[in-house]
Amino acid sequence: MKRTYTHIKVIEDQMIELRQLGKTRQEIADELGLTKQQIKNWINRHNKSQARLAAGLVPKRRGKSRESQPASEKEYKFEIKRLKMENELLRDFLQLTGRR
Repeated sequence: MKRTYTHIKVIEDQMIELRQLGKTRQEIADELGLTKQQIKNWINRHNKSQARLAAGLVPKRRGKSRESQPASEKEYKFEIKRLKMENELLRDFLQLTGRR
């Protein structure tokens, strides 16, 4: 069975309007050319997000977390300086042990 993708956000307003008119999930699905399961899943997600907004909770962030964001230029310079010092110490150690 070929999987089809429907960008629900595009027809979200129509689905909300049809729900307010009292249409059933199957009627909404038939009118928009979707499956009943797609409508059911969207309604569950929509209700959950509306409940979170009503409770005053911030919507969940999408994408990478802030910890994985690149460090500032100052942090890069500090890290480069630290690595140069570490390389110098290792070079001196190797010279003292006669390995280089």
